[in-house]
Order: sequence, then structure tokens, then C-alpha cells
Amino acid sequence: MKRVRCPKCDEFITFDETKYKEGQSLIFECPQCGKQFGIRIGTTKLRNTQKKEIINENEYDDKYGAIIVIENVFHYKQVIPLKLGDNIIGRYMKGSKTNTPIETNDPSIDITHCIINVSIDKKGHLKYILRDGPSYTGTFVDNEILGNKERRIIYDGTLFTIGATSIILKAPNGKDDNKKDINE
Repeated sequence: MKRVRCPKCDEFITFDETKYKEGQSLIFECPQCGKQFGIRIGTTKLRNTQKKEIINENEYDDKYGAIIVIENVFHYKQVIPLKLGDNIIGRYMKGSKTNTPIETNDPSIDITHCIINVSIDKKGHLKYILRDGPSYTGTFVDNEILGNKERRIIYDGTLFTIGATSIILKAPNGKDDNKKDINE
């Protein structure tokens, strides 16, 4: 299955590319805004400049880790790399200040829902701090809602929920240097 994005509203349309031959032109009508647009099946000269979709957890640049958006009725599974500093997480919308967008139809996710701050501590280990945006529906960690201005340190494998969407933090190489060893 392939996805194409509407040039007007950025809505994704899914189709089965195996039913068409290379070079064949297809016309789509966006169910969201009604815009009609065409594509041609095959290779493009712009392939190198297009944003590569990351769907495999192990195919991202894992210098600072990533968030894994779990697939549900609103969207596909997504693996979104994190950067050093504030990662503003929210629903994708053209022109928004969200630098870690989730492509979703989930109406309960705000455009700027929550923030994960990635920093390096004095020992050179990565540290992840989650805080709410503030958002209308809240940010939940371990089934507890984060309070206004509350910050929570999260670790590799932490599950948190925004709207109807569950997200897992994945530290680089699946390890988290900040977790305390039980024997220490």
C-alpha cells in the first residue's frame, strides 16, 4: 500500500500500487477537501529530496533517540527521531511551530500537545524530560495525567499518551544510561 498527500490540505490517501503499471497516471479526489490531483506511478527525479518515511524502529538516526507512535484508527505507525533541545510534539499542520509532528487525524491531539526536552547531563548521558503543552486533553504517563507545568523524567520504553494516541520513547540503541541499576 502506498500513500499520497493531498497538495491542498495535506490529507493522506492510501491506494494499492500493485494494481497499476509503471508510468500510469492516476487521478485522486481528496475525501477531506475535495481537491482533485494526479500522480504518475514510477520513479521520480525528486526522490532524493523527498522526506523519507521511517516506519522501522531501527532505521532512524539514533543519536538522540526517537518516539514510536503506535498505529491506531487515526494513523499509521510512525517512528519520529528526536533532536537535542525541545521537541514540540503535536498534530501535523502546515505552518505550525511543531518540530516533531505526528501525521494523524486524531482530533484530540493539539497542534502543540507536549514537549520532550532532550539534554545531556554532566556525565554525558542523555536525559528526557516530558511536559504538557499545555493541551486540552492532557498528557498521560503511566496512566497519570501530568499537571500544569509538571515535568516528568522519562526513560527508554516509557509509554505516554496524548489524545487517543500512545507513544513509546526509544533511547539510542535501545539503552538508557539514566535508568538507575537496582544493585546500585
